[in-house]
Amino acid sequence: MFTLDFDALSFELKDGAVKHMGLSNKAVTAKLYDVADADARVFGDERVKLVFADDEGNEVEVALFPEQASALKRQIESLEGETGVFE
Repeated sequence: MFTLDFDALSFELKDGAVKHMGLSNKAVTAKLYDVADADARVFGDERVKLVFADDEGNEVEVALFPEQASALKRQIESLEGETGVFE
């Protein structure tokens, strides 16, 4: 399941083109549940890309700087040791 939560965001569809309307300071939250595939790979010269996909063809990509990826790795390792989630 893939959800998008738009915070007061408006789009216009005109002549087959989608155009954002209003201020550019809006926010969107994307959530992907029931991930069937997760992958990590190099993105450009400076980043790590995490790719998550479900069985319905929905996909989320996140590009992290190396220090962010390392911090995430430490958080996951901490969860492995402190919780029963990985058992």
